Amino acid sequence: MPPILMYHSIARVDNDPNALCVPPERFAQQLATLKAVGLRGVGVSELLRARRRGQGRNMVGLTFDDGYTDFLTDACPLLEAHGFTATVYVLSGRPGGTNAWDPEPELDLLSTEQIRQVAERDMEVGSHGRLHQRLTELSPAELETEIAGSRDELAAVLGHTPAGFAYPYGAVDAAVYQATAAAGYVHACAVKVATPSTHALRRFFVGPADHPARLLLKLGLDWANVYGREGPRLPAAAEAG
Repeated sequence: MPPILMYHSIARVDNDPNALCVPPERFAQQLATLKAVGLRGVGVSELLRARRRGQGRNMVGLTFDDGYTDFLTDACPLLEAHGFTATVYVLSGRPGGTNAWDPEPELDLLSTEQIRQVAERDMEVGSHGRLHQRLTELSPAELETEIAGSRDELAAVLGHTPAGFAYPYGAVDAAVYQATAAAGYVHACAVKVATPSTHALRRFFVGPADHPARLLLKLGLDWANVYGREGPRLPAAAEAG
């Protein structure tokens, strides 16, 4: 399966117990690192289409869970500056809300209009369900609402049916897998899965502690073997931090 990185928020915060917030400076460094080793960040649909054609070996999937407003204000400009795109998985039942499922930090979610703005910037918008619930604990009817219901709500916002889904908390079992495929999603992202597939794609978590060498190791690349002990020459802004 192709390599896919999983981000959440691009923001500098004081208290981040789950290490979900990557400061913009670190994110810029990570993007510069990918570009320096010849990789181009793309959304999941583009990545999978390229792989089906036997191409895309120089691509890495970039995904952002939850749909925070900083994806539009902070991540998009940096992605565009590097010529990258990404997939952001949003919650169709919480537009303009906050991440109430996390005790801290409190982060704002994209509004309906901001979701449209993201799509207009050629970023892929996928579903993360409606309310960020652990899908493996829901009844069949609740699953239908979270998975198919979110698809329909996002289709109304975007003007087209979203191709991708990301399981909240990475939680997926046979029932969730089948419900996602039955809802018509082309792909679905998990986190750690024993047997990756198109509806259970494995992703590598990226956090604020992922400096260039560590990021490359997550992609199966050894910094020293690729560039020697000193590593590649990154832009000054990227080398900071």
